[in-house]
Order: sequence, then C-alpha cells, then structure tokens
Amino acid sequence: MATPSAKPMTKTQLVAALADEMGSDKKSAAAALDAVTAVVTREVSGGGAVTLPGIGKIACRARPERQVRNPQTQEMMTKPADKQVKVTVAKALKDSVNE
Repeated sequence: MATPSAKPMTKTQLVAALADEMGSDKKSAAAALDAVTAVVTREVSGGGAVTLPGIGKIACRARPERQVRNPQTQEMMTKPADKQVKVTVAKALKDSVNE
C-alpha cells in the first residue's frame, strides 16, 4: 500500500503506475487514461452519469436558482440556476481506506 503523501499523484505518475499495473508501455497507458477521461467528460457534460466500478459514480446535478449573500456587503442577490458535478465514492473504496 502506498504511503500517504502531502501531494496528490500527478498525471505522469498515474500513467507510469497504470503502465506498470497493465504490464504495458506508458504510451498505451496514457491513451487509455485519455480515453476514459474523454468518455466520462462527454457523458457527464451531456447530463448523464458514469459509474467507475470500485471507485464511484460521477454525475451532473442541476441546481435551481437561489438567493445568496455577498459576504462583503451582506447584500442578498439571486444566483442563477447552474449545474454541478457530483462524485459519490463507492463503498468498496471507503472500506479499503478504513482497513
């Protein structure tokens, strides 16, 4: 198991780890990672959801128009409706972290 570090894994480190895990070269691992990223981005930006087995679910959630307060002036203002990406972590990943 990897030791916890202050910095998150970079894309280069992730590609190297994927290549090692797949028994492949870094070019193939980078192409696989880019393909997964493209599919997830396309699906979620279109309003859908993607489940990555063992990791979690990534979905787009619509937020309605709402009243918010400007912290500097304390003035109430209306924030327009928007969309937000929501990530729900899989139970298997949560459980593996707490072992």
